[in-house]
Amino acid sequence: MPDARPHVVHVIHSLAVGGAENGLVNLIGALAGELRHTVVAMTVAGPLAARLPGDVEVIALDKRAGLDPGAVLRLTRLLRRLRPDIVHSRNWGAFDAVAAAALARVPAVIHGEHGREVSDPQGLSPRRNRLRRWAAPFTSRFVAVSLDLARWLTGTVGVPAAKVVTIHNGVDPRRFGDEDRAAARRGLGVAADTVVVGTVGRLDPVKDQAGLLDAYAALPPTDGRHILVIVGDGPCRATLEARAARPDLAGRVRLLGERDDVARLLAGFDIFTLPSIAEGISNTVLEAMASGLPVVATRTGGNPELVEDGVTGRLVPVGDRSALAGALAGYLADPHLRQLHGKVGRQRAIDEFSLDRMASRYRELYRAVATGPRA
Repeated sequence: MPDARPHVVHVIHSLAVGGAENGLVNLIGALAGELRHTVVAMTVAGPLAARLPGDVEVIALDKRAGLDPGAVLRLTRLLRRLRPDIVHSRNWGAFDAVAAAALARVPAVIHGEHGREVSDPQGLSPRRNRLRRWAAPFTSRFVAVSLDLARWLTGTVGVPAAKVVTIHNGVDPRRFGDEDRAAARRGLGVAADTVVVGTVGRLDPVKDQAGLLDAYAALPPTDGRHILVIVGDGPCRATLEARAARPDLAGRVRLLGERDDVARLLAGFDIFTLPSIAEGISNTVLEAMASGLPVVATRTGGNPELVEDGVTGRLVPVGDRSALAGALAGYLADPHLRQLHGKVGRQRAIDEFSLDRMASRYRELYRAVATGPRA
């Protein structure tokens, strides 16, 4: 018997470990029974494919770096074969899907903007923005995951405001906050009185873990009563490892690499920090909030939409290592403040940024574009 559920084809650069990729997997899981999903990776699939429901097909197109017209043609043929009701692409790495969906005459097309790259942190590339404006008539909606990105789409890029919708990322509070803290601390190999400052993210220049290491080096060691834990992998790993081995940080920093037990690791942290140069909406900040941690983050992108300065964490200027060190020092010195801000942050994550709330917004969006005028 044919499957009568609306069919959504999600197009993304890959299913490597990352914020947009994690959000896609979470969304498909939340809407699995209501919609039929196919995921197309423009390049390769990646490890997050293993988290998708078993009935979700993943197709990799092996797109070459840069301009690859062949990949657009392959995607067009694939969409003609799949005949989806909606194509939903995410970020610049999957922007070719807008053209392919138009050529394949897909009824509804959504393009999501989840963040920017270090090569263009303000989203000012004339060529890319011209192409985004060109795509607007062929796109039913642009989704921005933060108000900051929505303002950029309408103000800088020039997309009509009626075509832009803001849907914040969501976190499942049931996955975070209930882990065994004592077991997590044993796993990290830290003593009960050691304060753990932690960060999770791809080791990429845009995340500026190098700036975090410099800021942390400015803090006094206080006889080893605090350490810095960095979770993630990426192109900057060797450079960060070399910096962490220098005398001012030796023995004070642990780089754990890529991990699939982030919820358990967060349970062992005391302070979470995100020193990014640019952000969309950070899933790791939401996960840290749901874990009951105070968050020290840079005032960029959607971070101010998540972190209430002085209430659930601290916001510092991008690249200001002195301010970052000062904010961390404040929490290191005040366990009561850490607990208070962490508790308020968890409640904020539950009330305003839950996975159920995010899924509901996407459900409404898919219904609207499926019944509205064709792109």
